[in-house]
Amino acid sequence: MEHSVLIMGGSGQAGAGTAALLRRWYPELPLTIAGRDLGRARRVADELGGATAATIDLRRDDLGLRETGGHSAVVATVWDSHLNGLRYAQDRGLPYVSISSGLVDIGPEVVAAGLRAGAAPILLASHWYAGLVVLAVLDLAGEFDRLDTIEVGGVLDEQDSGGPAAVADLARLLAAASAGHVRRDGVFEWISGPDAEAEVTGVDGTVLPGQIVPILDVPSLALATGAPNVRFAFAVGESAGRRRGGPASAEVRIDLEGVDRAGAPLRTSHYLFHPEGQRPLTALGVALGVERLLGLRGGPVPPGLHTPEALIDPGYAAERMTEIGATIIGAHGDRPVL
Repeated sequence: MEHSVLIMGGSGQAGAGTAALLRRWYPELPLTIAGRDLGRARRVADELGGATAATIDLRRDDLGLRETGGHSAVVATVWDSHLNGLRYAQDRGLPYVSISSGLVDIGPEVVAAGLRAGAAPILLASHWYAGLVVLAVLDLAGEFDRLDTIEVGGVLDEQDSGGPAAVADLARLLAAASAGHVRRDGVFEWISGPDAEAEVTGVDGTVLPGQIVPILDVPSLALATGAPNVRFAFAVGESAGRRRGGPASAEVRIDLEGVDRAGAPLRTSHYLFHPEGQRPLTALGVALGVERLLGLRGGPVPPGLHTPEALIDPGYAAERMTEIGATIIGAHGDRPVL
């Protein structure tokens, strides 16, 4: 592949992590690390090898880039605030990945994609860990014949909120909607006040006060599984890793309830856990999307709007999670089997 993958925000945590994974999987894949600080982008590019650095201006239609070797895809690991990254991709027929819009901000992206449906494949991956939680749930759901309830609870360590751009994204998304978004009895609903409060149990059994949030994982899981009851809550607090004296860990509890293949009631509880926090998981979610959009795994992706679960095999995603040090741990009650 002679053209490079343009990673907007490539010197940030998510972008640099994505680039590192792509370089590990595909040593010959050209990468362009783009950001506002050229020196920082160059440092990341030099560490990767076989990568170039560039500055971008998200306020410009052409992103401030010189048209030299061209690109094979556009990856927005920062908020594409003016949607110029999306327009740049559509104008050139390039696959595009977005991870920072959230449920409450995807409207402009959806309209832009609908207006030019045949221009380029667009992956909306503004899910928790860029869709990785959805894929983990779908992999666990394989033992069910019917899913009735999906409850997900994520713990975000206050020392693991990412770089300045990620912190700003989180603040923007939380300010945009104080209500939570759930599927209840088959109906998508907004809930607020006490109804949106929830407890989130960490991997070591510690219970943190949390909030049901509006996030793309809810419609993705509801529509992919048919489950009539779906919610996603998250809590900000000290993670199990830090309580043990180590670095902040990433923890997501996944509770599933329904009927097994023999028609008997079934309820399972698991944790998706990574000892090094959210960065490797988010990077993996983005890298899986890029790999798929470029046709490096699977067939060509047609133009139009896509979500992670529509493109990426959950079993394959689970294998890749294991490779980067993530584990899915079975739980008994509120205590995991370690």
